[in-house]
Amino acid sequence: MPETTPDKDGDLGEGTLMSHLVELRSRLFKIFGAVFVIFVLLLPFAPRIFSFVAEPLISVVPGGELIALGPVSPLTATIMLSFYISLFAAMPVILYQVWAFVAPGLYKKEQRFAFPLLATSIALFYAGIAFAYYVVFPLIFAFVASFTPVSVAYMPDIAEYISFVMMLVLVFGLAFETPVATVLTVWTGLTTPEKLGKARPYVFLGAFVVGMLLTPPDIISQTILAIPVYLLYELGIIMSRVFRAKPDESATAEP
Repeated sequence: MPETTPDKDGDLGEGTLMSHLVELRSRLFKIFGAVFVIFVLLLPFAPRIFSFVAEPLISVVPGGELIALGPVSPLTATIMLSFYISLFAAMPVILYQVWAFVAPGLYKKEQRFAFPLLATSIALFYAGIAFAYYVVFPLIFAFVASFTPVSVAYMPDIAEYISFVMMLVLVFGLAFETPVATVLTVWTGLTTPEKLGKARPYVFLGAFVVGMLLTPPDIISQTILAIPVYLLYELGIIMSRVFRAKPDESATAEP
């Protein structure tokens, strides 16, 4: 009967793979469903949402008016903005579904720390969005408006504005995930808090390089991205020490 073993192992592997694929499909349906429901609910408020998002720019534009270069730009811009907002609003659902998919493959002590990291990543993502809207946007647009010549009518296109601010929002939202990424790097054993501490000068320089590549070509936006990233890196080192210490303590407590 040895010859039947490979078939049984193959059936077992195929069944396990299929069950994972079915669960992955279910998680993806829930993610898309959450984004779609929020998007539909936001559509009636799309003009108000656009007015709110455009306020940092409107406040510095002479006359307080933007322009629409395309014949359907007002429609496409507001719909696209509603989609982005629904995607950001559904981020807790998205991250939870990802966590629920990978959680069964984690050890119990890893699951115990995974949920606090999930909650922290959600809070930091929204903190990055708030920082971009309330701090970064007013500084950038005031800086740009101050360099506009008198002979030039500064009236940005609404479609270009939506693409620009959503790119910045995503950049700052992901940049604020630095502590979580640092903890996960230590958690997986790729490095240690001590090694991360020694890499501070390189991280400080790298933060400004990233700010130069991902933000508009002005020193203000580059600096206000680089400094929070570096400070969050320091926070990540502290968090990695805390999260690393607790499993060791629990392990030593076992007989």
